[in-house]
Amino acid sequence: MKYSEGFRNAVLRKVLPPENRSAYAVAKEVGISPITVQSWLARVKDGSLELSGNASDPTPWQRGPAEKLKLLLEGKSLSDDARGEWLRQHGLHSEHLSLWEQELEGVVTDKQQDLKQENSQLKKRIKELERELGRNQAAMAEALALLTLKKKAEALFRQDEEG
Repeated sequence: MKYSEGFRNAVLRKVLPPENRSAYAVAKEVGISPITVQSWLARVKDGSLELSGNASDPTPWQRGPAEKLKLLLEGKSLSDDARGEWLRQHGLHSEHLSLWEQELEGVVTDKQQDLKQENSQLKKRIKELERELGRNQAAMAEALALLTLKKKAEALFRQDEEG
């Protein structure tokens, strides 16, 4: 399988200084064969392959979720023929799109689970507050009844004393 120049350069930047990560770890991370990475590295060291492109360009893994979503939607809307050219222009590989889709699905799923948990906690809190409100209303009604009875009793005793 032929990888784009941008993809290859992004992988090699991870293996070469300043990152100096192992070829195996990087290969596993991006989903390619470690032998492929080692082959590219050997070609860089013997001078038959040069790293091109701007080192400050973000690698596929350095892109934020919003940019990944934008690129994923843009890439999914293209035909297979146009997608190949588009991937090369953006220094991506088709595997990036599927990995980003899984990553974003995971983010959405996690967010949904967090929202469900928060919703459940809020419902419990509402029930607690409603019970407390009911107890407070009952206590206030009882206090009002006692106050009313006290006033009636005082009025009756005053009438008895006067009469």
